[in-house]
Amino acid sequence: MLNIIKLAVGCPTIEVLRERMKHPRVNGHGAVPTRTMPKRAAEVLDGGSLYRVMDGMILCRQPIIGLEACRRPDGTEGTLIVVSDDIIPVQPRTMRPFQGWRYLDPKDAPPDLGQSAGGDGIADLPPQLRRELAELALI
Repeated sequence: MLNIIKLAVGCPTIEVLRERMKHPRVNGHGAVPTRTMPKRAAEVLDGGSLYRVMDGMILCRQPIIGLEACRRPDGTEGTLIVVSDDIIPVQPRTMRPFQGWRYLDPKDAPPDLGQSAGGDGIADLPPQLRRELAELALI
């Protein structure tokens, strides 16, 4: 299994991402356009997720359902990363901007909220407070 991480440019919150994921759709699922097809597609399709960076923070993930070749508006070949509509919040982690997407090894991925040892209650905090604590490296 291998994950992908990608910026959600212009998308500051999970709620905005939910709205954005309504288009485009592929076979009833959300799709994220990108330029290149992952060379390690088999590993990505073996249970990988698309982790999303919003305003400098990894905030959530979506299980990857498929990868589809497509034609981009400029006529070039592209790829749609087909994802589940389930948007799973993760423990916020700061992330510097980058172009395109990157592979994200499962051992380097932030845990889902509520999955940390000891039931620390982070999932119960308001999203903005979680973000601020993560920016201060307190969670």
